[in-house]
Amino acid sequence: MRVTPVDTIPLDDTDDRAGLRMLARRVANHDLAPNAARWDEREEFPDASWSALRAAELFATTIGERWGGMGLGDMEAAIVLEELSKVDVSSAILCQLIFNGPPRAIEHLGNDDMKDRWLRSAAAGEALFCIGITEPDAGSAATSMRARLERDNMGYRLNAYKNYVTGGHRAAACLVWCRFPDAAPPSGIGAVLVDLGSKGVTIAGTHKKMGIRGCTEAEIAFEDVRIEPEDVLIESGSGDSSGLRTLLAHLNHERCGNAAMCIGAAQGALEYAISYMAERKAGPTALADLQGLQWKLADMTIALEGSRLLLDRALALAGGPQGTPPAMETAIAKAAANQAAKYVCDEAIQLLGGYGYSREYPVERAYRDVRGLCIGAGTVEIQRNYVGANLARGRHPLNPLWSTEGPGAAVSR
Repeated sequence: MRVTPVDTIPLDDTDDRAGLRMLARRVANHDLAPNAARWDEREEFPDASWSALRAAELFATTIGERWGGMGLGDMEAAIVLEELSKVDVSSAILCQLIFNGPPRAIEHLGNDDMKDRWLRSAAAGEALFCIGITEPDAGSAATSMRARLERDNMGYRLNAYKNYVTGGHRAAACLVWCRFPDAAPPSGIGAVLVDLGSKGVTIAGTHKKMGIRGCTEAEIAFEDVRIEPEDVLIESGSGDSSGLRTLLAHLNHERCGNAAMCIGAAQGALEYAISYMAERKAGPTALADLQGLQWKLADMTIALEGSRLLLDRALALAGGPQGTPPAMETAIAKAAANQAAKYVCDEAIQLLGGYGYSREYPVERAYRDVRGLCIGAGTVEIQRNYVGANLARGRHPLNPLWSTEGPGAAVSR
């Protein structure tokens, strides 16, 4: 049983991480914040944010040095996502799709042709990537998906219809989860990378959303799209569920990024509420001096800092740039961050009163944005299902307080 000592969890930034944080904060405050309300109000893709992130070379954070990146890991990705999400989740999503989306899967799991074709453009901010998992009739039930491949000489043909593809209408390539030939549910699920400029690919529409309106969800149809052997990321066959297990494990990167964005958005809402309370008065007394409201701030901070520590633990356990955060700790961190962010942003609205409910102030946008993050990358309920089922089977988080002796003792993962 591995146990990670508390002193391995990075509570303070190193010099390099502090520098990265300050860079991301500068870009967020100088370039992203002025336009954040505009992307939301008009449901407009944040092109200016993309240009600013590209100019700051932040897209390169997690890409290997061989392809022009910095070669950093989940911890550094979370730092950038937190800082960007403090002012605009829609813009932070652009980095999330590079840091924890297809480019990371390509680098960890892809073939050399795939890496050489796509990773340099990802690091340079020349291409956006998206993930095609959800389908209209399958939702989060990946084993029920209808997307499938048919053999075609040395390659395949893909037929699929994917829904809620974040940024799919502006992406250059999509990582499509699909079933391989001769496999019946629930086996045979793997993934292919599709150039969205390929013949047979159609953007069928986009969704009107409550939040994260600057980076909308697309519906993409794939009709007899040619898939070459070098486009296959994970191959699978009849009776084989290993491909799906690999893909699900890789979602832990995305879930940690999701948690980081929730923490960042909630931090931004909390700081805005504190600033507002210092200026706003009830009679001669500033709101910040009222004990009942101070308790609200304390409870908000306790929830937020607790979720941040849980995320830091999951990130530390990844073990470096090539590692993956463990599933149990990731599920706990995502669920905690989702719920804390929703609570903190809701209370921030309450502290601002009527102004908090107005679109003229940023806290209501933060609330709408984190509400969507509670669904994306696996709902809070799915995380609870995973944690609860594993606890019932005797598996537990990496914590020395858990007993490893007696009936029903935890097993090593």
